Amino acid sequence: MLTETEITRERPTSPAVPPLATGSGPTRTAGAAPDVFGNIFIGIAGMIGAGKSTLATALGKHLGIDTYYEPVADNEYLADFYRDTARYSFAMQVYLLNRRFQQHQEIIWRGKSAVQDRTIYEDSIFAKMLAKTGLMDQRDYRTYVELFRNMSNFMCKPSVIIFLDVSPEASAERIRMRSRDVEAKIELGYLQALNEGYQEFIASISKVIPVIRIDYERFATAEEMAEVIKREYLDASFLRQVTRFDPAR
Repeated sequence: MLTETEITRERPTSPAVPPLATGSGPTRTAGAAPDVFGNIFIGIAGMIGAGKSTLATALGKHLGIDTYYEPVADNEYLADFYRDTARYSFAMQVYLLNRRFQQHQEIIWRGKSAVQDRTIYEDSIFAKMLAKTGLMDQRDYRTYVELFRNMSNFMCKPSVIIFLDVSPEASAERIRMRSRDVEAKIELGYLQALNEGYQEFIASISKVIPVIRIDYERFATAEEMAEVIKREYLDASFLRQVTRFDPAR
């Protein structure tokens, strides 16, 4: 079990926030979040095909809280990125960072409990991996890291991150099963490099935000997952003092 600090967020006084692009806003569910959680911001993290959207949907319905999904359907860079990764890597990462920042800030400004399918912090994993493998220019990567750090000064942290831990091989099989055309050329080597990045990411982000690392396949229902989150999140030994996340480390 990984540890981190209890997050206290100051709510801005003005509710005004720019509208999000299509597909980025919350899916509303009936009911209210259990009082045991109070106002909670849950981030779901994990490899491609780990089951983030499935868990986010189930938790949103079970807890009666807003659910925010990763912008995929209307991502105008996605097909080009997978077709010519080196050419479009920087544009893709900046696009995703901007969209995810809008989504992240809306969750905070609304001041309501929410669950998010993939966190803004995970974008740095992809950017770092692209730079390490030569698919992103080092100058572009330095610009990306500086942009992320500047934006992070305006971000309040999630209450907890749920990391769905799957192997590169399992990720590849799930990608094959869901048969998205733009993902057809993803190779196992890419996923292995991505998995290494995720392991480094979890070790780093858990010094800033509480992380619950879990094998989603062990839990059959949203009720079971909610119980796991409740038990781990409310465990006082699970929290400790921290600083902030640095995407370059």
